[in-house]
Parts: sequence; C-alpha cells; structure tokens
Amino acid sequence: MAIFSIHHITRYEYDRPIKESVNSIKMYPYQYPLQRILLHELSITGNPEVNTFTDYWGNKEGIFNVSEQHEELIIDSRLTIQTLPSGLPMAKTSLVAELPTFIQNDLHLLELARPSRIDGVEEMDAIIRSINPEKKDIFQIIQETSAYVFETFQYIKGITTIETTVDELLIKKAGVCQDFAHVMLEILRRIGIPGRYVSGYICPNKNGMRGEGATHAWVEAFIPGMGWMGIDPTNNTLANEHHIKLASGRDFTHCSPVKGIFKGPAHQSLSVYVSVGYEDGHRFEEMNKVQLELQKGSVEADKINNNFAAQQ
Repeated sequence: MAIFSIHHITRYEYDRPIKESVNSIKMYPYQYPLQRILLHELSITGNPEVNTFTDYWGNKEGIFNVSEQHEELIIDSRLTIQTLPSGLPMAKTSLVAELPTFIQNDLHLLELARPSRIDGVEEMDAIIRSINPEKKDIFQIIQETSAYVFETFQYIKGITTIETTVDELLIKKAGVCQDFAHVMLEILRRIGIPGRYVSGYICPNKNGMRGEGATHAWVEAFIPGMGWMGIDPTNNTLANEHHIKLASGRDFTHCSPVKGIFKGPAHQSLSVYVSVGYEDGHRFEEMNKVQLELQKGSVEADKINNNFAAQQ
C-alpha cells in the first residue's frame, strides 16, 4: 500500500489571441479496486464547465470549451491517491489455444486481440517464433514478450513521436514508453492474446526506473479466469502499486490526456510539468517543453496532446 501526491500541469501558450478552444481530457484516475482516490482537484483557465462521461473503453473523459479569447490555457490536476499491489497467478494459466472460447462473444476482447496491418510481418513472425508461445501458458508468454522488448529496444528520448508506427520501431529498435507498449501489444495480438494500452504515471521513488515522475505507458494483457494483468515493458516489470492508471484503450490515441482544437491563426507552444510526492517527503519534478509549429493563417488548429511531450 502506498500514497502518492501528483501534480500535473499542461500549459498551452499562443503568440496571439485564440478562441473557442474545445478540448477532451482524460486526466481522471481510473476507477478500479487497486486505486483509492483520496483527493482530485482539476482547475482550467476560465473555469469552464466540464461535462464528463464514460467512453467506450471505460475511461472517464471530460469535454470543455473556452469560448472567450485567450493567449494561455492551463489545465492543472492535483491528485492524492492510495494504491494496492496487484496479485500474481496462483497456478499455471490458460494456453493460447483456449483463448477463442473466452473471447469469441466479447466485442471488446475481439477488438483488443486484432493485430494491426503492418509491413514487417516476417520480422514479427520471427519474434514470435523466438518466444515459442505454443509450449507456454499465457502468463509465461506475457513475461517473455516484455523481456524481449526490454532487451531488444533501446530507451532513447526524442527519436520518436506520437505518430511513429510499429514498422518504424522495428527498424529503429529504440523509443520511449509508448513505443515499447505499442510493440509489445502488436506481438501479443499476433499470438492471439488481447492487450490494451495503458496511460498514467510511474512513481517508484528512488529506484531509478525509466519514466519516473512523468506520464507513463504500459500494457495490460488478458488472462482467462484472472482478468487483466498489467506489465511494463519499458522496465520489464509487472505493473504494481507504483503505477497509477489514468486510461486504457487499443492504443495511444484512446488515452491522450489532452487533445482539442481552437480557432485562430496562432502558433502554440506546450509545456508539461509533473511532480510526484512520496510518503517519505521525497519529491520528483519534471518539466518538458515542446514547440508545436502551426501554419499562420489557419482558422482552426489541432492541439497536439500532451503525451507527445510528457510520456517517457
């Protein structure tokens, strides 16, 4: 059991006034037994009304509009949360050959088991042969897939973007947490195991894990009779009480903390600040800045969601 205090600020700045900034946010802690929300405060420039609902994947999503002219938009989230460790399988889990019986009537699981269309099919097949899933149970496959991604791909910031494809990652053999998650998901799905992308925070205190203090991404894989097992290929560890879950979906696009659109011929800049406070008084802080160039003269411009800058 652990308690964390997380402060997450997303700041957009514009070089001239803009208006009608319509935004979608997924900055609400995921509601499930391993997380107990002690406090969550959300403040937004202009104090707009935020309409919330549960999306297709079970995430809490908020929609708001800042209609007045403004040159800055700040979304400030302050969260205090208590977490519990997840359990491990007590016995050997099912085999992949048994999965169709469990997922054939579940549209969510079928969607999460469907592989993407990629060019690197032969390389992906070679990866799967090296894992040799036919002779292992699902939990073993999940562990070995995570280990493969962790050992094969280098953790290097700044060489990928939110639009980097699995095919590009198979060539680069490097990236950050969202890239590790996407590669692992593609391997699992080609084996036949449903998997979902998870966004949130990682709070390991002084352990030196990759992504500490920043927004983070990992994977959940489906195990019949047990449910969803979280695993973090960036650190090759099972998701535990140090992983704070915000949202999940098929991939990154379903879990963006902030995305939206505004009216105005402006250039925008984005900065993301994340601070994690621990029970022993230690605090980790990180600031990321990204310049988001937009062509002047445009009437409407997309906001790039803050995972571009913050997910490590």
